[in-house]
This record gives sequence, structure tokens and C-alpha cells, in this order.
Amino acid sequence: EVQLQASGGGLVQAGGSLRLSCALSGFTFDDYAIAWFRQAPGKEREGISCIRCDHGKTWYADSVKGRFTISSDNAKNTVYLQMNSLKPEDTAVYYCNRAGPTFLNWGQGTLVTVSS
Repeated sequence: EVQLQASGGGLVQAGGSLRLSCALSGFTFDDYAIAWFRQAPGKEREGISCIRCDHGKTWYADSVKGRFTISSDNAKNTVYLQMNSLKPEDTAVYYCNRAGPTFLNWGQGTLVTVSS
């Protein structure tokens, strides 16, 4: 079965760090660009980072640039999102998925809560 599983969320104080993991199964990381998305309460889902996008480059939304780092471990078929200097506005459910234009099942994501 082709799927992605995001994990690693939790409760953290503002200024803290978390590392999210996205485990890929049923396909290999080499096949697709993979992105992290998030959906805050009452807001639409937004893309925040991508690896292997745009001719192999990484991409970050302005809201996370300089604080978040996307990386991968090909041997583990896993993509990571290191999140530093977290802010209350980073509170959201975080998802990983193909970068598009078509997407796999979104799953439940992983909840990140940043307290002030």
C-alpha cells in the first residue's frame, strides 16, 4: 500500500524545537518530490516546505524560512522537518505528501502545539 505517515508532533513552548518525520511506504523517496503542509485551526492547508522540488531544490514558505529545515534519509525512506524557534502561530496539524499536482491519502497528520 502506498502511503505516508507523519509523526513527531507534540506540545512545545515558544522558542522550542521539534523534528517531524514522514515515513514513506509502498514507493521510494527517489520517485517524487515530497512536501510538508500544515493546517491551522480555521485555516486552509498550506504548503510550507518541499524537497526535490523545482529541479531538485528545496523550498520554504516565507513564514518558516530560516527556522525550519527539510531533509531526507534515503536509506530509511523518510523525510524530516526540523522546526526551530517555534512560534504560537506554528500551531497546526502537519502533514506530508507528494508535492503535487496529485496527492496521496492525507492521513491524520501530526499535531504541533506551541504555547506562548
